[in-house]
Amino acid sequence: MKIAVMSFAHLHAVSYIRCLQALGVELLTADPDHAARPAGEAGGAELAAELGARYVDSYAELLEWRPDGVVVSSENSKHRELVELAASAGAHVLCEKPIATTLADARAMVNACAAQSVNLMIAYPVRFTPAFVALQDTLRSGRLGTPVAVTGTNNGRIPLDQRAWFVDPVLCGGGSMTDHIVHVADLLDSLFESARVRSVYATTNAIMHAGQVAVETAGLVSVSYDNGVAATIDCSWSRPASYPTWGGLTLQLVGSRGIADMDAFSQRVDGHSESAGNGIWLPYGTDSDAALMAEFVSSIADGRAPQPDGEVGFRTLQIVAAGYESVRTGQPVTLASS
Repeated sequence: MKIAVMSFAHLHAVSYIRCLQALGVELLTADPDHAARPAGEAGGAELAAELGARYVDSYAELLEWRPDGVVVSSENSKHRELVELAASAGAHVLCEKPIATTLADARAMVNACAAQSVNLMIAYPVRFTPAFVALQDTLRSGRLGTPVAVTGTNNGRIPLDQRAWFVDPVLCGGGSMTDHIVHVADLLDSLFESARVRSVYATTNAIMHAGQVAVETAGLVSVSYDNGVAATIDCSWSRPASYPTWGGLTLQLVGSRGIADMDAFSQRVDGHSESAGNGIWLPYGTDSDAALMAEFVSSIADGRAPQPDGEVGFRTLQIVAAGYESVRTGQPVTLASS
């Protein structure tokens, strides 16, 4: 099987390439926009060489290779262009989250892939973690009763020092809300299946990293579902630079008969570095990026639709868009019934 990677702009591109190499697929990469990024940011032919990945200088040359699947890991605002290019070449697509920066672009991407009869999958690796699978199984078993409320957190370090585009309101589409709402929203979409969002209320600030960036760095979002569940999402760049890892994701699910907690990155040993004078995390167990890539590759091999698909990507972006509208107006935003 032939898989191509379009762009190294996103930090996850390195992990995805390593996972694809481990799967034994034929791999080709391209990152032609690297020269336009700030000096010091890894990318282009040099990074491909470090990873031992074949590299070409343009997306046109990459698509002439006729890949079976394409992984898009560009800046958020460039997702639509690259997904449409890949779809027009007849390749199935795995697109980095969020699906796009606007709902119009997201819908166009879903439609473009459908028109070419290729799959569109969205990169939400957290749903493949053992912790989330266990939470989902617990809910479906009925032991928690009827779900009532969820508290979700997705907090991390601001990625300013590695990828400046994350704090660019055009290239990213926003700040911490854009970056961190969607992972939790995907888990809720998977947990509640047919339930749909009824309303969204959000508040943000830029107290953390004040003066450094032109986007929000902290947010709290309340989401009301038509199954009666009330969810909150803390989507902030609140971890300091000295934090042992990039951040984390947790959920607490409250049901009529019990409560279940989930830490997506609980497979770790916590410790302390004497030399660094700081805490350390030593992860073990399942690699969620590897599980994500395995799902993408196997869906192509099996000729089936993968999950999470483009419609999931669209629904999670609806929450982001409604959150920004709520911040703008100071009022809850009601979503149209679908």
